[in-house]
Amino acid sequence: MNVFYRQLTPCILFILCCLCCHAQIDTSLSGLKRINAFDTSVKSPLLLIADIAINGNKRTKAYIIEREIPFKQGDYVSKKDLENRLVIARQQVTNTSLFADVYVYVASQQGELVFINVDVKERWYLFPLPYFKLIDRNFNTWWVQEKRSLERVDYGLKFMQGNVSGRNDRLNISLISGYDHQVDLQYVMPFADRALKNGFGVRFVFSQQHELGYTTDFSKQLFYKQGAYVRKVIRAEGTYFYRPAIKTRHSFRLAYVHEEVADTVLKLNPAYFANGAKVLSYPELSYVLSYFDADYVAYPLKGFSGDFSFLQRGFSKNMLLTQLGFHAAYSHPFIAKTNIQLQAAGLIKLPFKQPFFNSQLFGYGDVFLRGQEYYVIDGVAGLVLRATERKKVFSTAIKPGTKSLLHAALPFTFYAKIYSDVGYGYNPTPGTSLLNNKLLATWGLGLDIISIYDAVFKFEYSFNQLGGQGLFFHVQADF
Repeated sequence: MNVFYRQLTPCILFILCCLCCHAQIDTSLSGLKRINAFDTSVKSPLLLIADIAINGNKRTKAYIIEREIPFKQGDYVSKKDLENRLVIARQQVTNTSLFADVYVYVASQQGELVFINVDVKERWYLFPLPYFKLIDRNFNTWWVQEKRSLERVDYGLKFMQGNVSGRNDRLNISLISGYDHQVDLQYVMPFADRALKNGFGVRFVFSQQHELGYTTDFSKQLFYKQGAYVRKVIRAEGTYFYRPAIKTRHSFRLAYVHEEVADTVLKLNPAYFANGAKVLSYPELSYVLSYFDADYVAYPLKGFSGDFSFLQRGFSKNMLLTQLGFHAAYSHPFIAKTNIQLQAAGLIKLPFKQPFFNSQLFGYGDVFLRGQEYYVIDGVAGLVLRATERKKVFSTAIKPGTKSLLHAALPFTFYAKIYSDVGYGYNPTPGTSLLNNKLLATWGLGLDIISIYDAVFKFEYSFNQLGGQGLFFHVQADF
């Protein structure tokens, strides 16, 4: 997500890496490369996969890795096809986010027989981290509009145990205090059966907030704050995952939600909930179909990914929302070290008459127009399109002076970029909005830095059609 609430974790992790590495700069990484040892004297059009040896997986079950490999022992493949599959295998195993380093290669060949090695280095899976989260939508909103106020901060402890049983399952426990109070417990088991196609997840959240965005005015949020809590939420959910193939995933979620807001919120905005309700309890059903066929999940340079989502929130007159949405991204290299990325996201909410609680459209999460970080768009239907040209300008690595628990080397890759976004948000009752019911356009240039554990640091100088401009900072990571 390109919002600040996930930024401190990769930053803390980065600091830990540097402390563990006692590092020196090494740009070659020659000691990490593997060479496919094909025997060119073999004339047979097909090669037989004689063996697949997996090395370095101390916790991870071998079959979790084997599931991501697009060939198995006993398969006959052509040399050219095998070369392509080795690349795909490395990408797929890397995209599990279980390993710091992955190498898939032909270790040896005996006539038509080829012997494959899969060398992995496992990541740290246990993270008892201090929790520090800005309650604002993004870094720039907190830095500029809220004047870097430390009163607008949540703090606590976040315990993350990844790969608990060696099957890429994870346990997250968050105990949060400060601006808000929250308890968040979550366990996800993506592969719960022998076929490695079915999984489940459970989650419980209890939160209380001192401040609430109760409406928007001129496309900016207005907040109400009091000493007592203005909003309380209890949420319990269960999720079923189905992954019939490597690239396609299905998830079905059923949740029970209890919401309660202070009386003053309804005085300030009687349409915050439907029919002036103060307390709501409702079920929530959702389905997501996702497809991923790209080279790197954190920063794809080639390939396509997308998802379609359906959400049914409530069935009563006080809570009734049917929502359809999609995300899509296509990346393609077109000249040396340069690629273009096209992205699209859309949303529609039915019926069109919705309370403010259900009207959040763009700018509240990871879908927004770059250059409009200070604004939000409410509405019931919208579309955002993005085009970005990225060029790799520099790549290096910090090689540990001592044995590292984190990574064989600490990599840094720098991409310069130019971009332009267009969007449209429809609201049947736009009020004072500056951005609804009109074509929107932003543009800019920036620098992306990709490092360990799928951390991506983005520095962007953007312009918008309202005449605004500025430097914006975003972080995304796999946590």
